[in-house]
Amino acid sequence: MEGPPEQLALMREFLRHEKQVPKAKPRTWRGAPLAKELPVARVMVNKGVLHLDRYFDYAVTEELDAEAQPGVRVRVRFGAGAHRVRDGRREGGGLIDGFIVERVAESDYHGPLAALAQVVSPEPVLSAELLGLARAVADRYAGSLADVLQLAIPPRNAKAEKKELPAPLTPPGVPEAGSWGRYEQGAAFLDALARGGAPRAVWTALPGPLWAEEIARAVGATLASGRGAVVVVPDGRSVERVDAALRGVLGEGRHAVLTADAGPEKRYREWLAVRRGAVRAVVGTRSAMFAPVRDLGLVVVWDDGDSNLSELHAPLPHAREVLELRATLDKCAFLLGSTSCTVEAAQLVAGGWARPLAASREQVRRAAPLVRTVGDQELARDEAARAARLPSLAWQTVREGLKTGPVLVQVPRRGYVPRLACERCRTPARCRHCAGPLEAPDARDLQCGWCGRTESEWRCVECGFNRLRAQIVGARRTAEELGRAFPAVPVRTSGRDHVLDVVPGAPALVVSTPGAEPVAEGGYAAALLLDGWAMLGRPDLRAGEDALRRWIAAASLVRGQEAGGVVVVVAEPTLRPVQALVRWDPVGNAQRELAERAELGFPPVSRMAAVSGRAEDLEEFLRVAELPVEAEVLGPIPLPVTEAGRPRRAQDPPVGERWERALVRVPQGKGAALAGALKVAQAARMAKGGGGEGVRIRVDPPDIG
Repeated sequence: MEGPPEQLALMREFLRHEKQVPKAKPRTWRGAPLAKELPVARVMVNKGVLHLDRYFDYAVTEELDAEAQPGVRVRVRFGAGAHRVRDGRREGGGLIDGFIVERVAESDYHGPLAALAQVVSPEPVLSAELLGLARAVADRYAGSLADVLQLAIPPRNAKAEKKELPAPLTPPGVPEAGSWGRYEQGAAFLDALARGGAPRAVWTALPGPLWAEEIARAVGATLASGRGAVVVVPDGRSVERVDAALRGVLGEGRHAVLTADAGPEKRYREWLAVRRGAVRAVVGTRSAMFAPVRDLGLVVVWDDGDSNLSELHAPLPHAREVLELRATLDKCAFLLGSTSCTVEAAQLVAGGWARPLAASREQVRRAAPLVRTVGDQELARDEAARAARLPSLAWQTVREGLKTGPVLVQVPRRGYVPRLACERCRTPARCRHCAGPLEAPDARDLQCGWCGRTESEWRCVECGFNRLRAQIVGARRTAEELGRAFPAVPVRTSGRDHVLDVVPGAPALVVSTPGAEPVAEGGYAAALLLDGWAMLGRPDLRAGEDALRRWIAAASLVRGQEAGGVVVVVAEPTLRPVQALVRWDPVGNAQRELAERAELGFPPVSRMAAVSGRAEDLEEFLRVAELPVEAEVLGPIPLPVTEAGRPRRAQDPPVGERWERALVRVPQGKGAALAGALKVAQAARMAKGGGGEGVRIRVDPPDIG
């Protein structure tokens, strides 16, 4: 009779023991046998915080041995802590994504290792070359490797991975030089690419639509040598033009298109085609700068002054700098092209890192339109300009241009009148109560842009005049004025809400904001560049360079001088950017700007970082950061407060908070030391719990005020 109670006791003890055993997934079951060879996987976990910017070791089970190869995506348990150890193995922690960097025989960590939880996909997406590039970018911009890999490798799409890709095509023949013959060293550049060389060039493209075809021919010459190419352009419209040119020069199936708006499956499928070697050429927007092209022979970046080429996510790299790193690491050719010229491009030539690639002055004069100017003195004497804001020369140019084709009108800002000024002396109109700017929204009565009070009897505080003029009149208002002046001519607008790509070659008025100008079939007959002083007067170091770049981009769409193309720019003729436009000499303007920057110690002659945060956080950060001895701290200065409901840029302070910004400047050659010091200080701060919105770092900020 003692049997049953004893049996029950044994059962209770068994159940108690079973209850204490954690229910783990089979792949993380403790006691699972390890891989016989290289049982340790070094993993880059997807934690984009600086104090965790290193590799972590995990045990590889025998079950995952075959799939857990370097470069694949995995899931691991992270944050378990050394106290959660059973049978010599670490357990617990949350699941997080990562990449296997390498497999090794032993770990440098002497404690117990957690096992890999899962191999997400056997597809090796992280190559050694891409890892090296990502590490170089992270170090240059004081960022984390995990953040760079987020930019470099698109999210996985299982459906795209299952699709078979066609076999790679044999290298094409060497394309003809074509319009590259217009440049003094153009044919030689293509020949060097076709022979497997690695020339580096800063290319000042001639105005007109042939730049996309010229890029395609450079890519074709590179493919003919058995190598690959990457082309990065600022926006989707440029991608479409280069895509069409590549199809025309190379045929179908030789290149991939990588853009963010392609959709997750298509984008990942195209990216896999590049990684697997099915295609050897890539064109895309800024994310394409990391495209894993095999045997890379050429990198191309077009219009490097466009802000779209500056990444908005940490660590905020610029496509030009990333492709410079790729050209150096992969020892491949480099082509930086634009119809204009940035100061950074001029420095590459001045420092001997790249060679200039440009046309002769005779070719420039044949391809560029005639540029005429209207300054403030002419406007003051011009009754038509005072009445309707457009000078008489502009009206005449529009009338003559509409006889033979469309006319482009570029305005600096969209919408109705945002800012007003005295018509006589140009003093800005301000509110009598709070000194805020007066506005006329939707052409209604004046009201203050700060306090909202209306103003019915305004007079200029400087000269007493009572008539106002628009400092900047946007696309809609300009289109209405021109529509009334030329009622028989269609008026089209192109701006943020609706961007046109192409317009017919028939007579029409096309009013556009900078960067949204559509291409006209056969080219525009004329162009008006309005309110140039507003673009030049921005409180930014790059105001002149950027204004010239936008003017030249618009003027490049106009027919050449031999075909009667005329451009009128409303800006003070004596200013250097205006003179550079008249002479069509963007390189000379960039060289003079570079010389001035050298005298003042401004980038790119020096390296600079912007550090921003609340006053107390910023002060503490700069105090503990071990900056190079050559470092100079400028500021701090207060930043504008971000208001609720207003558009917010990626780097603006949190809504309602008062932040300050300091600039840290070092000479050339000390940029790596500066980035390293800022990264160490930020990592130490985050390790102490000071993360979040406290302090932000941006190395080489594109706009420094």
